[in-house]
Amino acid sequence: MKHRTTAGLAALALGAALALTACSSGEESATEAGEAVCTPEVQAAASTPAQPTPTAEDVAAVDAIQVTGDAGAEPTVTFTAPLTVTAPTTRIISEGTGADLVEGQQVSINYVVMAAADATLVGSTWAEGQSPEVFTLGDASYELLNTPLLGHKVGTRLVLASQGADGTYQVSLIEVAEAKDTLSRAEGEPVEPAEGLPTVELAEDGLPTVTIPSGYEAPAELVVQPLIKGEGAAVTEDQTVTVQYAGCLLDGTSFDSSWSRGTPTSFPLTGVIPGWTQGIAGQTVGSQVLLVIPAELAYGDQESGAIPANSPLVFVVDILDASSDA
Repeated sequence: MKHRTTAGLAALALGAALALTACSSGEESATEAGEAVCTPEVQAAASTPAQPTPTAEDVAAVDAIQVTGDAGAEPTVTFTAPLTVTAPTTRIISEGTGADLVEGQQVSINYVVMAAADATLVGSTWAEGQSPEVFTLGDASYELLNTPLLGHKVGTRLVLASQGADGTYQVSLIEVAEAKDTLSRAEGEPVEPAEGLPTVELAEDGLPTVTIPSGYEAPAELVVQPLIKGEGAAVTEDQTVTVQYAGCLLDGTSFDSSWSRGTPTSFPLTGVIPGWTQGIAGQTVGSQVLLVIPAELAYGDQESGAIPANSPLVFVVDILDASSDA
């Protein structure tokens, strides 16, 4: 499922993208007595391809980048343009003094991104109306940051020179604003769902399998059915949520799943389809929610990746955390 808005500038500049992009899992739906059974395909663990090793010239170019300004405030980044590197190259500017950064944590970062060709500003989370970007440390979409940040601390500043997804080069100054542990799956009191809805069975690790009843018809209005009631705070529409989720078509096709990718994902509720915004807002952290979303509250008459036009969608969502803009 794609965001209605673009991902954060850091993700774009670093050649990464937040999850929730429509993708076919390749999983064929199984049927029994007319039922459609949807199980996300869990990708086999694979070693991360080794990044090219920066050359001595790359290291020297990044060593020459100057960063001034107090921690916690927008820094000034200066360098001689144009700057290019043969491989992503990082340098720790200053070590933080906060808690250790551990894989699986929800990490908030502030950043300044500059075009390496002419040293002009591309974007900054310190700009008016912007806020820190949130991601799960270890998420493959942020691989350029995972290795440099693991083993360091909250407050760490690093500079990264890299080639973006569009082929241009960027210089990024990243500062870790916060890191916190989150749930790995929904936790709370089970809720008895209404009859006639798609049913959900959980594997030992929490991976959901969704069964669409024979003859099930798409609802005219959004269906929001809590399956587990969490004890956390209620989510509001203006927050960024961290979730595990699985998405299915009514024929049992699994089209997208964070479970398949191995890590939760974070995104602002203002940046997704209306069915998500309306369905998740008001639920509590720790909850698991079944959403059945009419096409009008999803992608309407537009195709989106593996999702055909005019498709109602079924999601199982574990709400692991919710945070407001800093």
